Amino acid sequence: MTSVKRFRVEEPATADGLGRGAFVFTDDYSVFDWGTMPDAVPNKGASLCAMGAANFERLEAAGVPTHYRGVVDGGAVVPLPAAGSPPREMAIELTRVPDLPHEGREYDYDAFHEAAGENYLIPLEIVFRNTVPVGSSLRRRADPETFGLDHETWPDDPVDLPEPVVEFSTKFEESDRYLDRDEADRIAGRADVDELAAVAREVDDLVTETAAEAGLKHEDGKIECLYVDGEVRVADVVGTFDENRFSREGQQLSKEVVRQYHRRTQPEWVEAVEAAKAAAEERDVADWRRLCEAEPEPLPAPVVDALRDMYSAGANAYLGRELFDAPALDEAVEAIRDL
Repeated sequence: MTSVKRFRVEEPATADGLGRGAFVFTDDYSVFDWGTMPDAVPNKGASLCAMGAANFERLEAAGVPTHYRGVVDGGAVVPLPAAGSPPREMAIELTRVPDLPHEGREYDYDAFHEAAGENYLIPLEIVFRNTVPVGSSLRRRADPETFGLDHETWPDDPVDLPEPVVEFSTKFEESDRYLDRDEADRIAGRADVDELAAVAREVDDLVTETAAEAGLKHEDGKIECLYVDGEVRVADVVGTFDENRFSREGQQLSKEVVRQYHRRTQPEWVEAVEAAKAAAEERDVADWRRLCEAEPEPLPAPVVDALRDMYSAGANAYLGRELFDAPALDEAVEAIRDL
């Protein structure tokens, strides 16, 4: 399914109904769409699984339908509070994911939906933004005035938005791109794009409230959704340090930390990735990786340790539970700040 979690199928989805399976979370990470990087970050997979499970359980309690069934503990599917140890498997309902045919960078969404019917993973990511942090792609795509901000150019520091902004991007294209509302509605198929935006705002509100209770600021995030029997349900995983950006006292507490670390310490590789993506677009080919002239280097051990503590301590704070053996949150944040 992704480069950082595996997918187990127990009962495949059919045209008439959902199947059953599980996400198996690994300690791998990915940045800049590269895929699996040379390192693993201990505890990362379990922290994502636990945070995602907690958010799904809160969403279900609030009446927001999801594909979540529980976490796997000793072979049994149980609610997160009943798990005896940090979980690495999340039991989910499965929908269908048809192939998305393409020629070069031209994708055939009509063929996707013809195969999808009324039970499918919507081929969109729905992005919500409460702030515009350093590194956000929104800074490259729009001016501050567009969002009611009294700035001619983006400041060097993170900027809070007056109201959350919801955007749509592609999910299954080789290089994701942001869409206007009309194109997003077409790509969504039978699902209503306004309903998708409304669900994203509900998720945003819940994650923002939970983060605030933990002393964290929720900056932005995304959701994916499935469509079945005329209903939109939240899918994939929500509200984790990979899907969302959080901060504490101005310090990032998310995958953005490792993105920015690579920008500082491996700029040649980051530039090669950007050049390969641009070349692929110019040549109208989907696979940009084969055009990349550099590969990432492994992280130093102290950086891996700091990332482990960020995920573990951050998850403990978000969950309000000492699920992981980790330092205090402020200690973990200071270690990240010193990278």
